[in-house]
Amino acid sequence: MKVKSILGLLILFNISCSSDVHNDLNDEDLEIVSSKRIELFGNTQGTTYAVIVNDQIELSHKEIDETLHQFDLALSSYIPNSILSKLNNYSAGTFKYKDSLNFFNRCIEQSRFVYELSSGNFDPTVYPLVDGWGFMKNIEQVPDSMTVDSLRGLIGFKDDYHFKFNVKGKDSLYRIIKYTPNAKLDFNALAQGLSVDVICELLEEKGAQNYFVEIGGEVRVKGLNSEGVLWTIGIDQPVEKSSALNRVLQEIVQLDNKSIATSGSYRKFYEKDGIKYSHTLNPRTGYPVKHSLLSVTVVADNCALADGLATAFMVMGTENTIKFIKLNKDLDIDIFLIFQNVKGRQETYMSKGFKSIILK
Repeated sequence: MKVKSILGLLILFNISCSSDVHNDLNDEDLEIVSSKRIELFGNTQGTTYAVIVNDQIELSHKEIDETLHQFDLALSSYIPNSILSKLNNYSAGTFKYKDSLNFFNRCIEQSRFVYELSSGNFDPTVYPLVDGWGFMKNIEQVPDSMTVDSLRGLIGFKDDYHFKFNVKGKDSLYRIIKYTPNAKLDFNALAQGLSVDVICELLEEKGAQNYFVEIGGEVRVKGLNSEGVLWTIGIDQPVEKSSALNRVLQEIVQLDNKSIATSGSYRKFYEKDGIKYSHTLNPRTGYPVKHSLLSVTVVADNCALADGLATAFMVMGTENTIKFIKLNKDLDIDIFLIFQNVKGRQETYMSKGFKSIILK
């Protein structure tokens, strides 16, 4: 499971809005906007979104909200009639579904890519573990070792294990064979990034070439901001219980047609009997991660990949993440890690490409 650092990424100097703007939508917000600069803010997926376009296009809140609603109808685990919820609640056998907008299938394909790329450190079948540790219900629930071992038997995203994807049929419906009744999928660690990509695609279909899209802290930008320079993003220092009121920025970067996602273990955790349990779970051990990595920021071409890899790297830890980046230079991925050294002091590591985008 991924814990999103929702405050971990912030666009700087380019948005003249407060949290009140996100929440107070009125009838005028639903009208089509056509101007040189468009700023739309709203609520989705239990968080907020921001869409800024510096091009003359026609765009409305209704279009953004409807696209995100259709996305949720495919991939939200909180909507009972979504494709994902129906599959999770399906007992076993051949599950048939319609995916006319290709959101669900794209998420499966992207998840499979990150799963294989990360050697299983990113795993969408982690749902039973997330639920078993109480994170789905936001309760402090430490399972015993027997329970964890039992739940681990439900984990594994490789094909023909708990699920078989891309099963062909003679009609327009898609099919998934579900072998294990209690196996369930959780795409929270990648779907939000994919939803950013989907909105960006909508903007480009309308002719936008200069835009900023942010959903729950995941960001993708293209072109220039209203000041004619690259979009500027701030990255938080990993401080427990930090908020918008007391946040401190670690670095500020400028992005050129890139996506950026941050994941961290320092915001989301619970403490039981003096022990802190991170919401970041290792799908192979079944337990919350215990290592020195506090926060990882990933820069990639698309936001789904940045989002999914940020989760995988939080599971992998500092040393293995650095090794991964050095061995996969062809991926065009850059990272910024914040971790604790053996003396408990914070240190950072950044790839060569990341150093080049830091605002001096």
